[in-house]
Amino acid sequence: MEITEVRIKLMEDSDDRLRAFCSITFDNSFVVRDLKIIDGTSGPFVAMPSRKLTGHCPKCHAKNHLRARYCNQCGHAQPQERAVRDPEGRAKLYADIAHPINSACREMIQTRVIAEYKSELERAKEPGYASRYDEDYDEDDFDVEFPPESPERPATTQIQPAESTPPPPHHPPAPQTTTPSSQTHRREFGAGIFDD
Repeated sequence: MEITEVRIKLMEDSDDRLRAFCSITFDNSFVVRDLKIIDGTSGPFVAMPSRKLTGHCPKCHAKNHLRARYCNQCGHAQPQERAVRDPEGRAKLYADIAHPINSACREMIQTRVIAEYKSELERAKEPGYASRYDEDYDEDDFDVEFPPESPERPATTQIQPAESTPPPPHHPPAPQTTTPSSQTHRREFGAGIFDD
């Protein structure tokens, strides 16, 4: 396996330690995006793409980030100290989406990305610099075009406008006018139930 391309997106005037985002391509065929280059105590390091870990609200069972003090759904106060802690006592709040499973692979990624990051810093000093991070990653590139006769192709249907617009959900429905025949039918259906 070989890293065939690295793209860097530098973060300008970042208040925290995040210095850049990065995407790497393996063997010209597989891309991993949203790696982060973070300024550590001994220099920059690469953090893998991750997602926030969540817990369920004890009242409504909606998902909330582990640091949330109140439920985003119902507003109920969330119990604190829900996060699992590592041996050093740090709370585990994120989980990697993609990551190397051995130190040799991690070192290969780290070495290549940091070298590209330093090169990108030099290129950024040149006039007319533009990041290549988002090039060729437009959403249109990932649209699938089915042949016209394909059974997977969604059928196109024409949506006809409604004859009358229903009232908004916060307004009570307009009173219904009934015809004598419907009044008779209603009287026969529940006849005798509410009579004194």
